[in-house]
Amino acid sequence: MHAVRFELIKKCKQTGARLGIVHTPHGSFETPVFMPVGTQATVKGMSPDELKTIEAKIILGNTYHLYMRPGREIVREAGGLHSFMGWDRPILTDSGGFQVFSLSSLRDITEEGVTFRSHIDGSKHFISPEIAVGIQNDLGSDIMMAFDECTPYPCDYEYAKKSLERTTRWAERCKKTHKNMEKQSLFGIVQGGMYKDLRIQSAREIVSLDFPGYAIGGLSVGEPAELMYEMLDCTVPELPEDKPRYLMGVGSPDYLIEGSIRGIDMFDCVLPTRLGRNGTVMTSRGRIIIRDAAYARDYTSLDPECDCYTCRNFTRAYIRHLLKANEVLGIRLTTWHNLRFLINLMKKVREAIMEDRLGDFKDEFFRSYGYKLPGESNKENN
Repeated sequence: MHAVRFELIKKCKQTGARLGIVHTPHGSFETPVFMPVGTQATVKGMSPDELKTIEAKIILGNTYHLYMRPGREIVREAGGLHSFMGWDRPILTDSGGFQVFSLSSLRDITEEGVTFRSHIDGSKHFISPEIAVGIQNDLGSDIMMAFDECTPYPCDYEYAKKSLERTTRWAERCKKTHKNMEKQSLFGIVQGGMYKDLRIQSAREIVSLDFPGYAIGGLSVGEPAELMYEMLDCTVPELPEDKPRYLMGVGSPDYLIEGSIRGIDMFDCVLPTRLGRNGTVMTSRGRIIIRDAAYARDYTSLDPECDCYTCRNFTRAYIRHLLKANEVLGIRLTTWHNLRFLINLMKKVREAIMEDRLGDFKDEFFRSYGYKLPGESNKENN
């Protein structure tokens, strides 16, 4: 019996999107779901109680960052990540692969694993599939990710093919190493670059290893939105109906809705917290840069349709003042709002699936938010 299992509740008759429940040792959550990213055992600017207030049901931890600081031993001694950070709901940890390939310098990729230098102090480290799984076993997350090679974009066909085949071999090694199956579930990751046949090959190889859930990696890395949707359209049908599907690193409203329509269950992204720290907020009428002078005397809330603490208590003028004065509360309030906005958006997506009207909801939301018509590119994810 796997630690994590997926229960399919309903499919939207209008779009085919799925409403489901993922059951974990630390509780269950409904899908499709947006998962806030807690890179270093904290969602930047938010306490665990505040995350519960905005109805966050599951958060992410980052294996690479926690391995670097404070170290796997300290988290293990603290009783695992849940105990260490005071969060008693589900946690998903990524494998660290993306950060090894994007943050560290002097990478040396071999069949055995990756040797790299720390982005913090330049010290030399080695992570293999076995080590990545061992670190995540120490972290104690409910959902673990297999160590994959993140195919860069753009890249040529031969590289993408060799890369996905290495990811498959690494996934097999991860599965053999995983020790704590009653309390933690290990998901496989599909790669394949921007090539349809390679995406299908990768999906079939990873599915043949029979993981309790599957992630789609290597998307939303700078490619046009339509290309990402094409990759989803050929990949998702290859994944089992009875297992959760996770689209990694995707968090703008249009991608969340389009991904849900294509059968994705789980999403994560640093977008809402990063935008918040930069003084930008997502609203039902689109993005606004609250630092701009236009809001200096705007005594309305960030979003009249939002029910978050920020919107119930503070004005745009006040939040702009805090940001301009470099007060910590300013970025906390914008972060709080952005996270609640996306979590609430997914709640509305689930309601629309239940009512068989997700296609209608998409059109209404896109018009309100200011997105262009399908087929035209948006700037939200760039």
